Parts: sequence; C-alpha cells; structure tokens
Amino acid sequence: MALASRFALPAYLVSLLVAAALLAAFWYWQGRPVILPEVASATHKLQCVSYSPFDKDQSPLVESFVIRPERLDADLALLSRYFSCVRTYSMTGMEQLPDIARKHGLKVMLGAWVGRDLINTRAELDLLVEAANRHPDVVQSVIVGNEALLRKDISGARLAELIADVKSRVSQPVTYADVWEFWLKHPQVAPEVDFITIHLLPYWEDEPSGIDTALAHVGAVREEYGRLFAPKEILIGETGWPSEGRQRETALPSRINQAKFIRGFVAMAENNGWSYNLIEAFDQPWKRANEGAVGGYWGLFDADRQDKQVLSGPVSDLPQWRHWLLVSVLIAVAGLVLAGVPRSAGGAIFRPPLIVLAAVCMALWWQQGVNDNRNGWEWLWTGALALLNALVLARAVLIDAVRGRRARWGLWLQRHAGTLLLCSGFVGAVLMMQLVFDPRYRQFPSYVLLIPALCFLRWPAVAGRRELMLLLVVIALGIPFQLWEETLVNQQALSWASAATLLALALWRSLHLSRAAPGALAGTSI
Repeated sequence: MALASRFALPAYLVSLLVAAALLAAFWYWQGRPVILPEVASATHKLQCVSYSPFDKDQSPLVESFVIRPERLDADLALLSRYFSCVRTYSMTGMEQLPDIARKHGLKVMLGAWVGRDLINTRAELDLLVEAANRHPDVVQSVIVGNEALLRKDISGARLAELIADVKSRVSQPVTYADVWEFWLKHPQVAPEVDFITIHLLPYWEDEPSGIDTALAHVGAVREEYGRLFAPKEILIGETGWPSEGRQRETALPSRINQAKFIRGFVAMAENNGWSYNLIEAFDQPWKRANEGAVGGYWGLFDADRQDKQVLSGPVSDLPQWRHWLLVSVLIAVAGLVLAGVPRSAGGAIFRPPLIVLAAVCMALWWQQGVNDNRNGWEWLWTGALALLNALVLARAVLIDAVRGRRARWGLWLQRHAGTLLLCSGFVGAVLMMQLVFDPRYRQFPSYVLLIPALCFLRWPAVAGRRELMLLLVVIALGIPFQLWEETLVNQQALSWASAATLLALALWRSLHLSRAAPGALAGTSI
C-alpha cells in the first residue's frame, strides 16, 4: 500500500499530461482546416442562389415578422460578389427586392408561394405578376409555387391552371419547382411550364446518398430528366448539402462535406453547361422547427452572414475549436480540483482520463445545444442533462472520500446515487423512444449518455428494481429497432447504440446489485 501511494503522484501527473494532450488533439482534429479546389473567385461568379431575407431571430411562421429594406440591401450586396442571380420563394414583403437587386447588378428568379389558402395564393400570384411586369430587366423568370405537390397543398390539375394563368399575364419564362420525382407523379404540370425546375437534395432522398456518391446521383438524375423532358430546358432549382445535423444512413452533414458537394457540383454543372441554383444563401435557424436541426444549416453563409468557406478557401468543420477546447479545459479543471489527488495508483492513472472525457462530452453536448436549441425550454433540458452528468461524475470521483468537505459531498451523492441512476435511465429511455418512433429530425445525443453509462457500469447503485427493469427493457429493445431504421452504415447511429448499450449494461448490473443487497452502497472510487 505504501509503495502504491509513493507512485500515485507521479502516475497522476503522467496521466494528466497524456489526457491533456489527447484533449488538445481531439479538438484540433475537429477543427482542422481542409484544402479543396475552389469554384468562386473575384473574376468568376456562380449562377444563382436561393435567398430568404430573414434575420437570425426572424421566422416567417410568426405573423409579426417584418422584412427590413436594410437587410435586403446588405444581403444582396454580399451575394452580388459571388452570384449573378438570386431565387426567391414568396412575394410577402419583397416588393423592394427587384429595385435593390438592380442596384447590385443581380438578376432575380422571382417566386410566389402556392399553398392551401386560396386567397393568399391568389394574392401572391397577383404580386408576382405585378413585379415581373414592372421590372422586366431584372426578373428573368417567375416560379409559380415551391414543392406544393410534395406538401400536398394543391392538385396537379389546379397547379397547371395557375401556371397557365400566370403565363398569360407575364412575358418572362414561367416554371414550377419541386423534388424531381414529383414531375413524373403529376404529368399534367410539365406541358404548362416553359422549363422544368427540379430539386436534387441527396441528403433528403428516401434512400440518402453519402458524400462520395451524391454527385454521381445528381448527375444521373439531371441527365435522365434532360432526356425525358427534351427539348425543354432543365433547371436544377435546388441542390446543396447541410453543414450541421443528424446523419441519414451514409449522408453526414458537415462543413467539409458541404464544401465538397457544392464545389464538386458547380464544377460538374459548369463543365456540362447545366443551369443551376444553389440552396441556400444564409443559414435559416427558423427551419429547425419543421426540419430539425439540419434544416437550419444549408447556407453558404451562417445566420450572422459570416462566410462558412463553402465556396472558397480552407474549410473547417469546427472553426471555433479553440473556444470549445477552452470550455472543456475549464470543465476538466473544475472536476480535477473537486476530485483532488487520488490516494491509489489506480485512481492516479484512470481519474484524469475519465474527467477529461466527461469534459469533452459536456462540451459536445453544449455545442449541440448551440446548434439545435430554439427556446428556453430546450436550453433548460440541455442544462439539466449537463448537471446530471456533473453529479454522476462527482459521485464517481468522491465515492471513497474519507474526510472534510469532499467526504460530505461524496456521502450525499452516494445516498442519492439511486436517484441519479434512475434519472439517467429515464433520459436514455425517453431519447431511445424518440429515435425509434420519431427519428427523422432528431439528433443522436450519444454524448449525454456516455459518462452516466460508464460511471454506473463501474460503480453501480441501488434503486427500485421494477423501475430499473422497465428502463432496461425499453433501452435494450430500442437498440436493434433503432439500428434497423438507421442501418449499420450510420456512424452517428452506431455511436448512439454503443452508448445506449453501455447504459443498458449499467442498469442490468445495478439491478443485479439491488436484488442481491437492497441496502448496499456499491463501489469504490478511482
């Protein structure tokens, strides 16, 4: 014992240095810059980009929003450096856009929103016709509706009537825009338009394409539709890739993958002489309400109008990696100070890596909250689960404290270990049910389960056996169903399944302990 104590401090310092080096390496790897071929420059502008004029905190789902002329002016000034044209989706509040576009040398593909409300649809189309006729030098084409057939807001026959009516009142080419499959599902629409506008978003396909095959898929569909609808021109009206969000099979959102797709697509389209419009100019946080976190991150620029380096320059998945390194260092330092220097060689070796791993998990969980959260309730959930992680970790490192304040904290946490375990299991069960029954727009919150799973697997706790069994069954049964839905090629799903499996094993071990010795206090600290 004396020999172990003699080597505890040197072992602790070595372990601490190794853990610190791994921490820095992890965050650098997350933020490392990647060099890719560039497609945009001061002398080469791209064709067109989707534009929505909302500020970071605005949403068209809120009736009180106001489109500010100064926002239009600043945005179009920025976009005119990279593009020759912008595409819009609604006429509401956009009456000044053609004049501002002219000021910055931009053409406009002007869109009207076609929805279930016939009165609003008619008002949109009347504004569209009026703007197109007033600005024929700026409005190069008009778009009667966007994905209205996909949303089932209108029938194909009625849409064809609306397109014919608009064609009779404007001089510009008229089109309708939708996901590529819907042009074949509603064949009465194509004869009425002057050109076909298809949306090609490999991430959102029923069978998603990974970044390595996405461009080939886009090219194959474009060539097929060029043959099917010849001699009408094909416009790829939306194509792009998200920079944040949940993985769908092999389709992984990231800034690097977004840059790979956009730069590769532009090169392919221009080599083949295709007409195209990229989605989209700026990140739209409001879309997270309908499409999950991924919906808010299709922009070439972020919601603050900062360049994401999608079109040119080195690109990083996490440009703020130094910030998150600092956050995790502060969390780790707080944990190490709380825990103190261990008295055993085992504790000296394993305590720093555990605390550093917890710091990384909590920083990643908080980062996910920054990307995902839309309101105070969601931030309350994020904070509550971060606190749960902190308490579980504190219990693990203070479980054998014998004197002073640490001993009092350790005893209190040990007395409430069963409650912490049940809370962890409840969180795991709720998240698992969400990912099994409503997974399309949900993230994989693996970070928030890993530390509770590891700590309770190593140091089980006594809790109600019925509650433990119920939570164990829900999580264990959910794992294969979730993997079947997501497939085994989804790395994020596999990470979640791994964390859930560890938590299920921790629940099983605590269940066994609770049956054997209901009054026991389990484990010793590291």
